[in-house]
Amino acid sequence: MFAPEQGRRARSRISMKSAAPTVPTAKSASAGRPVTPLKSPLRRKPRLRLVPQAAELPQERGGLPPKIARYLATADIPSPCLVVDVDIVAHNFEELARSLPQARIFYAVKANPADEIVSRLARLGSSFDTASMGEIDLCLSHGVPADRLSFGNTIKKERDIAAAFAKGVRMYAFDSAAELEKIARVAPGSKVYCRVLMECEGAEWPLSRKFGCEPEMAVDLLVRANELGLDAYGLSFHVGSQQTDLTQYDKALGLSLSLFRDLGARGVNLRMVNMGGGFPSRYRTDVPSIAAYGEAIREALTRHFGECQPEVIVEPGRGIVGDAGVIQAEVVLVSEKGGDDARRWVYLDAGKFHGLAETMDEAIRYRLLTSRDAAVKSKNDTSPVVLAGPTCDSADILYEKTDYRLPVELQAGDKVWILATGAYTTTYSAVAFNGFPPLASVCI
Repeated sequence: MFAPEQGRRARSRISMKSAAPTVPTAKSASAGRPVTPLKSPLRRKPRLRLVPQAAELPQERGGLPPKIARYLATADIPSPCLVVDVDIVAHNFEELARSLPQARIFYAVKANPADEIVSRLARLGSSFDTASMGEIDLCLSHGVPADRLSFGNTIKKERDIAAAFAKGVRMYAFDSAAELEKIARVAPGSKVYCRVLMECEGAEWPLSRKFGCEPEMAVDLLVRANELGLDAYGLSFHVGSQQTDLTQYDKALGLSLSLFRDLGARGVNLRMVNMGGGFPSRYRTDVPSIAAYGEAIREALTRHFGECQPEVIVEPGRGIVGDAGVIQAEVVLVSEKGGDDARRWVYLDAGKFHGLAETMDEAIRYRLLTSRDAAVKSKNDTSPVVLAGPTCDSADILYEKTDYRLPVELQAGDKVWILATGAYTTTYSAVAFNGFPPLASVCI
């Protein structure tokens, strides 16, 4: 790990589709080179300037990852801005690999496609679950071999399947006859796996019926895959993002065994189960450890498959990068509405269109810290609030039903740190909605 080098400054322009102010860049004390910002076209590139503002930060033990706390203590960054500690990403990957050694880990690139994250995971031996040609090209640009890529989106243009096949990708997800026919036409002989519908009970961010098919249909589709000359490789399921009920994996593997047997009776011998993601970040409530998930999955595999276990794939996204990121935001306005509801309205410069889309229906409830927390000595020093973003859209309300209490002294200009925001934030950020720039991001 490294901390920003004190006193050094370098200036360069931020690359954006729209005009943006020039912000300087911090340097690494250990490496002696600038911190490389993210290169995705969906995010601007912050150039950082070192300033003495450590007094604004809460104590590290209050919840900020220590390396990020030290970084924010000296870095002047755009607001809002996501800061990701890539060492935490690597730690989470390695812990999952230790906890589930029989599984191949395919990192879900859509969770956070930062160059630094993809590069570090590639060096650690990760494979990658991709949803588009953009993500495939990103991985290939970091030297990831095509045989470590899966085109896991079940909704693909035929020309994209052909392009991926031409670049060496040989594994594809599907959940319909029409998608299967496309793969057979332009990616002959490829491995295919069929996604099966799951109920996602216990998930804080359940997945809809948009992906997957009924189990009976999956059997027919995999038989058809064989007939089309494709390699009917296996099954895929997803128990829901931020899944906190460990028994859901047992249910899914029980269903998988039944489908393996049905297909075996029809001459199709599956070899793989893709268990998707679901591994959580810690938001406002505690969640089981990665080790607990590994143990639950290992026990379920043994219970259902015994010693004849299939190949196993997992596709973590949130569980790898979520806890590694913190968004630093700023209070724009604190106001009251009058009437019976006495709660203050706290408007941040980060909202649903700045990467916090998972607050929709208040499904994901992030932990918050503020620069006024040190003055809070009792509950009386806080009061209930409604949290909202800055845009002229009435949907841009983060939390109105969930009980959030913030310091009564909170005012415009104060800092708010939104924890465990490393996943599904920069990739959800809108490009210049209402003229606001997309969420800036930097990896350290």
